[in-house]
Amino acid sequence: MTRYTGLIDAYRHRLPLPPEAKAISLGEGRTPLIKLDNLVRREGVEADLYVKFEGANPTGSFKDRGMTMAVTEAVHRGAKAILCASTGNTSAAAAAYAARAGIKSFVLIPEGKIAMGKLAQAVVHGAVIVQVRGNFDDGMRLVKEVSENSPVVLVNSVNPYRLQGQKTAAFEIVEALGEAPDYHCLPVGNAGNITAHWIGYTECSGAGTKACLLCNGNCQFAVAGGQAGGKTKRPKMVGYQADGSAPFLRGAAVKDPETVATAIRIGNPQSWDPAWIVQQESGGWFDELSDAEILACQRLLAETEGVWCEPASAASLCGALRDLKSGKIPAGSSIVCTLTGNGLKDPDIILKSGAPELIQVDAVRSAVERVLVDRL
Repeated sequence: MTRYTGLIDAYRHRLPLPPEAKAISLGEGRTPLIKLDNLVRREGVEADLYVKFEGANPTGSFKDRGMTMAVTEAVHRGAKAILCASTGNTSAAAAAYAARAGIKSFVLIPEGKIAMGKLAQAVVHGAVIVQVRGNFDDGMRLVKEVSENSPVVLVNSVNPYRLQGQKTAAFEIVEALGEAPDYHCLPVGNAGNITAHWIGYTECSGAGTKACLLCNGNCQFAVAGGQAGGKTKRPKMVGYQADGSAPFLRGAAVKDPETVATAIRIGNPQSWDPAWIVQQESGGWFDELSDAEILACQRLLAETEGVWCEPASAASLCGALRDLKSGKIPAGSSIVCTLTGNGLKDPDIILKSGAPELIQVDAVRSAVERVLVDRL
């Protein structure tokens, strides 16, 4: 049996890298595609509903897919340092892959707007952390300006190699299901991930997309049917935002975005134009959710299926369930929801919303048995 060594080695023939480029990998990819039977029954909806749990990647988020590509390409060109702005997950991935490559990482984070679990990852991997008195959009503006005249490679999703790595999630879904789903739902912040998935699906269909910054619709990697064999359909792509951070619903940038879902607390998406192309080409849509809806769905998923995702991730499932119940997504559809990050990224949010009171008993068998009998 061949040892799995990461998505670059698995899909090198479908990635824009020279054959001699050494993969900088932590074994990312091959994340679980979990069918939600318990939740579907509980909610009374009719669908083949799956979640792609990207929280199972090495640093706990989908960012690893893009970062392995961005760092591999940068190192191949001789880069000695990388730079990013981040609400948390990008900084964690950038720091880890830079450490793996033996290069320096610099990350800009918004002051007081990052989950501690994510910040701890950047710290432990040795990143140089700069806290900006502003939000993510301020940080993004600064890293773009700084990278123009500094000997560092910018690894935010404006780096087209990031999206090339992230497109591989679509390959895995087509391989697992035998075809693309009818609908693919994602949380949307910077909008790079919804764009990347669409690039992957269009390649599997044997086509290209104008949303791809590298090929502009003339895809050299388009394969009729991809790994599944035979030409596959393309899904409708649906993106959900938090209502306090929903520029796609407002039709313009949001100056001061706010939501408990820190990973999508972004008011000026860097993939704005490509994401609109995805919506038009796929026939999908954007919608928004309240923080209360997002957090309730995060709990629902954990309690019914044993899958704990970070708050932003729950937006995809929350929106899909709401659209199934309203009929906007037809009953009987096959749906994949991307869960972008692990719940351990932001454990504080669960405890803040109400931790159960701990049951204290004496260290004797009878006391423990009474608790069981009372609650069975």
